[in-house]
Amino acid sequence: MAREQKKWSGRATRESNALDLDRGVFTWSDPKRIAWSLKRSAEKSTRRKGSPLQSAMSMLNFYINRAGKNLSRKQLAVLEHAKGELHKLFPKS
Repeated sequence: MAREQKKWSGRATRESNALDLDRGVFTWSDPKRIAWSLKRSAEKSTRRKGSPLQSAMSMLNFYINRAGKNLSRKQLAVLEHAKGELHKLFPKS
């Protein structure tokens, strides 16, 4: 199987049809910066199907789940913290 076929999840993250992500957003070390970037991308998108919060959280969870064992504990903690920051950025409805 070709490498591109095996790594569909990486391509999905880079070429998401729902959100235009900042380059390397999931590698940043500041959870607030990650959350702000995801929020901005989700609110700008005209291709998302859910709410901006749902779209941003979905992309974050997708990345965490697909990165799996290749994600360091430190970066996993940063991304998990970014989830909480995302909830703070969106008003309760």
